[in-house]
Amino acid sequence: MALLAEEIVEEWLNRQGYFTIRGIRLGVNEVDLVAVKLSEGQEVRCRHIEVQASMRPVSYISKIPKAARKTGRAPNSATRSEEELVDGVAEWVEGKFFAAKKRALMQTLCNGDWSSELVINNVKSEKEVGLISDQGITIHRLSDIVLELSDSSKFPIKSAAGSDFIDLLQMGANTQQGA
Repeated sequence: MALLAEEIVEEWLNRQGYFTIRGIRLGVNEVDLVAVKLSEGQEVRCRHIEVQASMRPVSYISKIPKAARKTGRAPNSATRSEEELVDGVAEWVEGKFFAAKKRALMQTLCNGDWSSELVINNVKSEKEVGLISDQGITIHRLSDIVLELSDSSKFPIKSAAGSDFIDLLQMGANTQQGA
């Protein structure tokens, strides 16, 4: 599911004129997508995008804080205190977006200011999404991206490598509406 969601997001970025790299491996870590857009007379736009696209989430996006894991609790424990949620989100954001190796790689790719963005589908906790946003992460909803892709007139590029997949999604949606 995650790879398909990343493909949708990559198509969305490509249609906006971004050059993208998907699935960059950094040891045991990964960067889902980086996107760079060069426009004449404008600053280079650099985006780091992570994708979490669960259909039926049973846990939070973030893990419980490392300190709580030392007691033997599972990292993806669905039971959390308010403090554990806040601390877990802060640790998750730091690792996903601001880890030194990731930042160094991005500056190597394009020396500039990089946005930090998260694409989500269904989530267990909207409160967690708010906490992630409070950490400076821009939140996008996958459903909004798919809807936006249905109107190709909004984009300078009408289709890219993922256009067949997007067409298939839209065909399924149109079939359901006609039923």
